[in-house]
Amino acid sequence: MAHFPERGSRRPMSEINVVPFIDVMLVLLVIFMITTPLLTQGVKVSLPQTESKAIPPEQKEPLIVTVDAQGNYFLNISSKPSQPITARVLSNLVATQLSSAEQDQRPVLVRGDKNANYGKVVEAMSLLQQAGAKSVGLITQQTARPNG
Repeated sequence: MAHFPERGSRRPMSEINVVPFIDVMLVLLVIFMITTPLLTQGVKVSLPQTESKAIPPEQKEPLIVTVDAQGNYFLNISSKPSQPITARVLSNLVATQLSSAEQDQRPVLVRGDKNANYGKVVEAMSLLQQAGAKSVGLITQQTARPNG
């Protein structure tokens, strides 16, 4: 007859085996070390192009803020529309134009250069809203239609 140890002769193991736990943690650490730099870098995307409707001609002349590639602001209703203006001047001019009651329907638009810093375009939109614009639109370039 084979000799088997008695059931009660072995004591249960009271320690946790941490080796698999450490292995899993090291694998996760390596994965996060590799993916974290990828998350902080910009990713090139191709945004969808859509057809947009033109502003109806019966509306008042829109206030158009332009942000060029260098991040300068221009306003179409300023005394010199081709001269860059500061954020404070932009905010004051727009607030003055939108303060009268009949200007509620006046469209406010932002035209940003495709090479402009995204933060500057968002800052322009924020300045317009602080100056009293109820809504701010973006001017886009219409996509070329194929003949057919």
